Amino acid sequence: MSEHRATEHFDVIIVGAGISGIDAAYHLRRDFPEKTFVIVEALESFGGTWLVHTYPGVRSDSDLYTFGYEFKPWTGAPIATADEILAYLGEVIEENDLARDIRYQHTISTASFDSASATWTVHGTVGDDGQPLTLSANFLWMCQGYYRHAEGYTPEWPGMETYEGRIIHPQTWPEESDIEGKNVIVIGSGATAATLVPAIAGTCAHVTVVQRSPTYFWPSPNTNEVADMLRQLDIPEEWTHEIVRRKILFDQELVTQLSFQEPEFVRDELLNMIRPLLPEGYDIDKHFTPKYMPWRQRLARVPDGDLFTGIREGLATMVTDEIETFTPKGLVTKDGTVLEADVIITATGFNLSVLGDIAFDVDGEPVSWPDTVTYRGAMFTGVPNMAWVFGYFRASWTLRADLVSAFLVRLFHYMDEHGYSTVTPQLRDVDADMPILDWVNVEDFNPGYLLRSMHLMPKRGDKSEWQHSQDYWTEKKIFPKATFDDGCLRFA
Repeated sequence: MSEHRATEHFDVIIVGAGISGIDAAYHLRRDFPEKTFVIVEALESFGGTWLVHTYPGVRSDSDLYTFGYEFKPWTGAPIATADEILAYLGEVIEENDLARDIRYQHTISTASFDSASATWTVHGTVGDDGQPLTLSANFLWMCQGYYRHAEGYTPEWPGMETYEGRIIHPQTWPEESDIEGKNVIVIGSGATAATLVPAIAGTCAHVTVVQRSPTYFWPSPNTNEVADMLRQLDIPEEWTHEIVRRKILFDQELVTQLSFQEPEFVRDELLNMIRPLLPEGYDIDKHFTPKYMPWRQRLARVPDGDLFTGIREGLATMVTDEIETFTPKGLVTKDGTVLEADVIITATGFNLSVLGDIAFDVDGEPVSWPDTVTYRGAMFTGVPNMAWVFGYFRASWTLRADLVSAFLVRLFHYMDEHGYSTVTPQLRDVDADMPILDWVNVEDFNPGYLLRSMHLMPKRGDKSEWQHSQDYWTEKKIFPKATFDDGCLRFA
């Protein structure tokens, strides 16, 4: 007879020990020392993206003054390696005594809410042997990220099965990649390719980048003049961090606004920045001029212009065309260009994961996310006591994690003060005729991973309460002022 064990219960379950989950735990520990919580993490350690990605050169594409936490000064170079980011997160965990609240190799597969008890019960597995897991909580704080760690996105091209070399996706980089001295093709033109190519260009015999269409790149020194000046004056790191953070956000807001007000000007300025980094007469129009205007997709930061160094020194070649077919020795593009390679790396993006691909239900009724409407990009109509951290596309992810954390702290205080046990977003009577739209406006932002999965995402409305605007500079003003008595949230 198996021994009966009571389900372990917490005030809050945080799902994910990446940058969002650690942020959530910090705020809970700081503001609610009396509340119990646990962080459940499917991986063997903390860090999420920065633990999973091990491809050569992996680094941030956001500056660490804004990608780092508001409460924890960043003291290194603005663009940081994965190891540096992991070390930073480890310091946050140690300094705030969070390690005791993290449980690794805990994978959640189902989550059920019971209205009678106002409780979530989650089921899953623990460890490599898949021991059963059951936990319960009053509130679920979903910080598991937004893509599937296990497998990246690779399109199916004709003839792939005939290719005799090795195909590698950066998201699942093997311990033994064996690319030294080899001819390598990298398919893709986003931030991953911009990171990977400079890291391997000096190791491989040659790297050929095959892109269907170009991406905007933003080359800049991997230093911050303001930070360097303040440190020279022995300004405390906390002050330096805050001043530099504000300066970067101020500059980013100007660039973002200008991208929509004067897009041709911003496009020309971005292209003028890379022009001197490339060989004279290089075909920038073909290889580095996107079809879309700036900020419709994420700008890829290139610290010290290292991507262009490989091109300038003849170590890397750009090919802009669609792929017609793979061959046993490589591939052929639609214009007939034959490319041979020992290894092909598909830096072609990832697969979106909506709420961790967990099966949710409320009182036995399965939750269909496309049938819900988002409340401020963090909660969803008809789903009680649950929030999801989904960051920004145009600004650092952590900026929104901080906003959501501060909002939930206020919400928890409000519920405790009024004796409420449940909170559920609901459309109001005044929202009856509100247009229900896709999660994002594809004319505003349209990366491939989002377009491929839009049908799986919650919907939005055309009012600020019912959308994830992607505008940090607006949300940082409205989030702190959001009230709980406007009818958007039903309490009980």
